[in-house]
Amino acid sequence: MPMFKALKACPDAVVVKPNGEKYRVAAQQVREKMEALTPLIQPVSVDEAYLDLTGTETLHKASPAVSLARLAAEIERDIGITVSIGLSVNKFLAKTASELDKPRGFAVIGSDEADALLAPQPIDFIHGVGPKLAHKLTMDGLETIEDLQKADLKHLIGKYGETGLWLKNRAHGIDNRPVRNDEERKSVSSETTFNDNMSDPAWLEDQLWRLCVKTADRAKATGLVGNVITLKLKTAEFRTVTRRVSLSEPTQLAQTLFRNAKVLLAKEATGRTRFRLIGIGISDLSEHRFDSVDLLDPLVAKRAAAERASDIARKKFGANAVITGRSARVKNASS
Repeated sequence: MPMFKALKACPDAVVVKPNGEKYRVAAQQVREKMEALTPLIQPVSVDEAYLDLTGTETLHKASPAVSLARLAAEIERDIGITVSIGLSVNKFLAKTASELDKPRGFAVIGSDEADALLAPQPIDFIHGVGPKLAHKLTMDGLETIEDLQKADLKHLIGKYGETGLWLKNRAHGIDNRPVRNDEERKSVSSETTFNDNMSDPAWLEDQLWRLCVKTADRAKATGLVGNVITLKLKTAEFRTVTRRVSLSEPTQLAQTLFRNAKVLLAKEATGRTRFRLIGIGISDLSEHRFDSVDLLDPLVAKRAAAERASDIARKKFGANAVITGRSARVKNASS
């Protein structure tokens, strides 16, 4: 619970000011010990990270379970804090295991036991299913993970789109996301420089759409969503203009990027200024979750489903398999 909500609920609460520097130092010390085990570390927050120990048995002369047990003991002995560890074959099951035995715990989930372990748990036991999605699923009669395991995949996809496939996979403990050692990535973006300086607002808007599609493709490929959209423009005089907008819900959808970015563009591209470059990006990144207002807004949900269906077709049949009217105009203008 955020502090402002806690204080609103209990105005007389005594708040002990945290020592941020102490947390930072401890987190760095823990990180150094993790790096001694593997270079494949994906931080999630100041006190949580995924480690990929594939192929480290020979180096450490020990199984991943033994190496992690040693790590926990070293952290407690040298740094003075305890950790909870979950070990499994993928990120979802490892995260699930870490929640089973807190604090100072160590749990292991094997792939063969995933179904039985997950089945009796409530829907929101799946990491990434928040209150909105859990409520909708419950209203639709899906209260436990076992309900998802038994549900027909075609029905789930028909009703929830891509989210249905994601739910079905998680219900069976399937998660193909790799551990990404890319914590330095702060944004996902695309930009283009024109052959000639351009001032026509409609033409610039078409170029913006093309870049929104490109940026969205990159975000989807990395499984990231962004809370902040940034429009970048460079004038004929080489003056750089950046404009930003924060979203109420993070996104990786081209249509959402474009809908917000074109408002920013309209304020700058009035037809009087010539531009030589345009770019679009998202920042304040996080991993893609499926608990979104999209599911509660039929129009937004249809647009999102259409875009993701288009993504699948383009991956299977090529970039030009599905072309929107705006994309066709951009293609014709550049040919």
